[in-house]
Amino acid sequence: KPSDPIMTGKTQTSNVTNKNDPKSLNSRVFIGNLNTAIVKKGDIEAIFAKYGKIVGCSVHKGYAFVQYMSERHARAAVAGENARIIAGQPL
Repeated sequence: KPSDPIMTGKTQTSNVTNKNDPKSLNSRVFIGNLNTAIVKKGDIEAIFAKYGKIVGCSVHKGYAFVQYMSERHARAAVAGENARIIAGQPL
């Protein structure tokens, strides 16, 4: 039986952020100008978790998406983190 990731004690968010549900689009945050050679998924989740429950996080070369439960949390994250310097680069 495969091990259940929920039981490992580490909270895992989905890598899926490209849902086609129109409501989820408003609760997704694009993070551009990201130094993904240094900044990893766990770092992004740690930075953005203070704004609300993250249900998904996907990291790509130079950018990432964070999917929140609600649009209110996404808006707060954008307001709070826009132009923040992470690994020497402004978001």
